[in-house]
Amino acid sequence: MGQTPTLHVLYTCPFCWKVRGLIEYLKLDVNYVSVNGMKIKKEVNFVEDWGKVPVFTDEKGEHHVDSTPLLKHIDSAYNNGKLAAIGDAERQLEWLEWSDTKMSKATIPILYGTIGSALKTTLKISKIEKFGFFSRRLYAWAGFPIMWGIIARKRVKNDGRKPKQLWHDLLTEFTEAHNAQPYFGGETPDLVDFSVFGYMRSISPIPSILIA
Repeated sequence: MGQTPTLHVLYTCPFCWKVRGLIEYLKLDVNYVSVNGMKIKKEVNFVEDWGKVPVFTDEKGEHHVDSTPLLKHIDSAYNNGKLAAIGDAERQLEWLEWSDTKMSKATIPILYGTIGSALKTTLKISKIEKFGFFSRRLYAWAGFPIMWGIIARKRVKNDGRKPKQLWHDLLTEFTEAHNAQPYFGGETPDLVDFSVFGYMRSISPIPSILIA
């Protein structure tokens, strides 16, 4: 037997929640390592040329990165690829790309699209994540105008939708693709469900996971 796998995470990171959702669904024995949000690159520098979370280290000590490839790897290595085999493979890949492009880009504007939501988000993150005393206050009070300033310039997309409307429309598009089934994957979730779950969970104030 090797070491217990680990997942380096930020609690509020949507990409981390994609992977965490799958790990918890499969009931895998994995240790979560919370990194300092102000020192991410330093704390995951054991992975060359990456500097992001999540980072999954398996029982052999091998590192795996990037949330969607991680979903596929964990499903393949610990679940015999059962989730990837659900339904039409081409459709699943198409919607994974949809999630990683459209849902990903819509998430940050929801969190930081107005100065009020930006402050609320940075205060929440500073309390949840592993920050030092001064880093917590610096992130909370200096971070929100920066994040809001960056996002504010991008709030109105080419189609004119504001962040909340865009998010609502994307969720509607996703649920309609369920074809009246409980999950996108049908009676049980597939990789697309966990991908979208990660983005949804990152903006939710209520802890929750997908239930088998």
